[in-house]
Amino acid sequence: MKTTTKWQFVPIIGFCVLVGLLSGCATANKTPKPYTFFPPSPDEPRIQYLTAFASDAELGRHRSFADFITGEEKPADPLIKPYGLAVHAGKIFVCDTVAGVIEVFDLKKSRASYFSPQGEGKLRLPINISVDADGTRYVADTGRNQVLIYGDDGTFLEALGKKDEMKPADVAVTADRIYVADLLNHCVRVYSKSGHQLLFTIPTDAKATVGKLFSPTNLAVDQPGNRLLVSDTGGNVVQVYDLSGKFLRSIGHAGVAPGLFARPKGVAVDRQGLAYVVDAATQVVQIFDTEGRLLLFFGESGASIQGQVILPAAVKVDYDSIGYFKKYVAPGRQCEYLIFVTSQFGGQKVSVYGFLKQK
Repeated sequence: MKTTTKWQFVPIIGFCVLVGLLSGCATANKTPKPYTFFPPSPDEPRIQYLTAFASDAELGRHRSFADFITGEEKPADPLIKPYGLAVHAGKIFVCDTVAGVIEVFDLKKSRASYFSPQGEGKLRLPINISVDADGTRYVADTGRNQVLIYGDDGTFLEALGKKDEMKPADVAVTADRIYVADLLNHCVRVYSKSGHQLLFTIPTDAKATVGKLFSPTNLAVDQPGNRLLVSDTGGNVVQVYDLSGKFLRSIGHAGVAPGLFARPKGVAVDRQGLAYVVDAATQVVQIFDTEGRLLLFFGESGASIQGQVILPAAVKVDYDSIGYFKKYVAPGRQCEYLIFVTSQFGGQKVSVYGFLKQK
């Protein structure tokens, strides 16, 4: 009978150890995690917390032995302190204010990479990003005090704004205009998309007391409703204008009760015109109807270890990426669209929620 020496096991053992290190330990816990719904039982659930991620590993990336052999590029580091984000064509763009880069999560490939251009288009402190339908990227950079514009392939195109002219906190785009939240001048600057000429500012009447802005930090465009929503952190309110700058109404006012704001930040609008507003002080996301009436809030601390937000900054609504997160939806439920929320602290840096369809 053929005998095997201890040395013949060395390559086999070494290979197994190497594969184990590259693929990760598979100590699977078969116990399913409880689902987190908002509002909690016994109310009818409308929103489900699905998952959270700070790196591509949490989106399902696993380095294989083939990756090791082919020398695939090292994956991007986990997010440190995310702020603004945008979702476009199966990719999630997240501004990391500590790293000074935009981390791009490719949902199809479960891969993360850095968008960190050099030269004339170099980022300093990207705080918010908007991606147009054609893939053009608009980045509000408070380090450069400019809006930086890049093509779909990341090529730098232009810088909007002269030195010390403004302090951009956010940017939103329509078919023909660019809206910029300007902290320095307490207004929203409106530019033509073609030629990038300044058209007007919002409020259109600088002396007006109704619809006045103190510290405009975040923007959302409701294009079907012809509305611009401006989260005014300094005024503890969300101001609503039409796209020509006419004041329409206010949502909320200063306070710490439901429907009020202590530090409003990110704002988003869904296809029905519902407004989603982040409050960094009370650490919730509140949902309002088109008349400014509170419908629901979610993400509050202490409600659950899963689904809470810690110093939230941005919120975005997305209808196109449901398939990538469908596996997290509770049995018997259907997800109509996704809600992404960034947290600047804690383990759940980008939280993903699903808005549930009616039965």
